Amino acid sequence: MPVAAMYPGTFDPITLGHEDLVRRSSALFDRVVVAIASDTGSKTPLFSVEERLEMARTALSDIDNVEVRRYAGLTVDFARDNGLRVILRGLRAVSDFEYEFQLATMNRHLVDDVETLFLTPDERYNFLSSTLVREVAQLGGDISGFVSPDVNAALKERLGNS
Repeated sequence: MPVAAMYPGTFDPITLGHEDLVRRSSALFDRVVVAIASDTGSKTPLFSVEERLEMARTALSDIDNVEVRRYAGLTVDFARDNGLRVILRGLRAVSDFEYEFQLATMNRHLVDDVETLFLTPDERYNFLSSTLVREVAQLGGDISGFVSPDVNAALKERLGNS
């Protein structure tokens, strides 16, 4: 039976850490949907959902069984409605665990036929977050080792950095 998974997030912007998890999970599942949230809650994204979709599609275009889609509402509803039996979540450090555990438990209470699977990134990226990348970029730091060249260019353009 084919198993499809989703990797939800805001991806503002997509980083090499995100890409690492997608590439590794694409070898584990028949299909992986990178689901970009248009409802960002209390977050104020730097990039529109359309821009985030385009950056992710470009960064992941070489992986055949990965698709990038937008979604709104509850993650578990999107998963169930699209036949995605697994929600992938990245754990970078112990500090991520408590929040992710609460989220996974709530999701299980809402929908009992979708499981959450935690993956850790390659150790080169275990400190990396979109927020940190944006902050470094805003202060003029070199982020080329943390994002794809297209994302790097988009950040420089958006922030007015040369």
